[in-house]
Formats: sequence, structure tokens, C-alpha cells
Amino acid sequence: MKISVLKLKDGARHARGTTVIIDVFRAFSVEAYLFAMGVAEIVPVGEQKTAEELKKADGSVVLIGERNGIKIDGFDYGNSPSQILKGDLEGKKVVHTTSAGTQGIVNAVNADEILVCGLVNALATAEYIKEKNPEEVSLVAMGLNGVTPTQEDDLCAEYIKSILLGEPKDLSEQVKALRFTDGAKFFDPQRQEVFPQEDFWLCTAVDRFDFALKYFKTPDGLGVVKKVTVSK
Repeated sequence: MKISVLKLKDGARHARGTTVIIDVFRAFSVEAYLFAMGVAEIVPVGEQKTAEELKKADGSVVLIGERNGIKIDGFDYGNSPSQILKGDLEGKKVVHTTSAGTQGIVNAVNADEILVCGLVNALATAEYIKEKNPEEVSLVAMGLNGVTPTQEDDLCAEYIKSILLGEPKDLSEQVKALRFTDGAKFFDPQRQEVFPQEDFWLCTAVDRFDFALKYFKTPDGLGVVKKVTVSK
């Protein structure tokens, strides 16, 4: 198995084989919590306009999204796990657009298969890949807005790689350190409305979920993310 660790939107464009798009703070942590809450499916889109058009066509759709971390005006929820946990989303169809994570999906045009991941389902994602045993794996750390590397996404990529190589890393100390580096925004009293402290703890709950998330292309050209079970 050839394993490549790539970064940002450019990395997504160069990804090959089974591709994992990683966004810890917060896109794919949010999607994992959504599926744990019982949502039916998630439609990830790159453009705000596309999301709004889908809502216009089907009023039952739940819009979740952000730009620069801030909830998009008119959307039902921002890209915050602590915020969505307050909602009743069981059985709902969610349309999700973000500055980094969903952009990775859109740009991974050469991938054979796309998985999305955060620290909360990293082990399950690695186990899914091991089960499939593809020739090539691309781990794409999307970073901040898809243009600036971040420690949490790099850490998640290296963690998945270590599991695939049979040498799983202990992340406890590195995760703790994140609160003083790229996770510091969640502890800024002036930014709690956009980056609530609870989001940090929810996004860094390593291996909380035992399922992987896979992106499936659909005939309408949009695609959906669905939960996939992992054999033990």
C-alpha cells in the first residue's frame, strides 16, 4: 500500500486512489456528529449558492455552513458541533458547505474513492481502508480555508498513516497541545460566538465514533456522504 500525505486544495487535486479528506476543526467532525444524531444523508457542496438552491427546491433540507468560521447568513446552523447537538436532526437531509473540508471533496477529481474524516473517526477510517486494502492511499490535510496548513489536520493524517503502517501513535499529548496552538481560538473569550470552547473538546475526542464516512457520487453531479460500517 502506497501512502501519501498531501495538504490543502492543491493536495486534494493531486490525490489518487482511496483519498481521505481531513478537516478536524470542524467540517468532518460536524458530519460525524450529524450521523451519530441520525441524519439521513449529507450533501457536501462547494458553493453557498448551490446550497441555497437546494433549500429552495426542498424546504425540508437543513443548511449547515460557514465562511471564515462564521455561520452563513440564512443558514440553519453554523459549522459547529456544539450548536448542531442542540437540534433535532434525526432523519433529516443536510446540505453542508465550508471553507476547507467540502472544498477538498470538490477538488479531489482524480480520486478512486473519497472518505471524509476528523480525529473523532480516524481509527474507524483507517480500519475501513485496511479492510479494502487499496494499492494507493492519499491522506489530504485540508488546513485553514484549504490554503494554510494546520496542526490538527496534519496530526490526523499522520495518525491514520501510523495505523495503516501497524504502528499507531498515542496522540494524547499532541491533542492537549492543540489548545495552545491552532485550537487557541476556541479559548478566546472574544470569539466564543463563532468558536465555542465546547467545539474544541468535541472535535478532539479521538476515535469517539466507530464508523467511516464515504462520499458517493450521484447522477445529479452533487454526491452524498453516508455512514459506512467497519468490520472489527
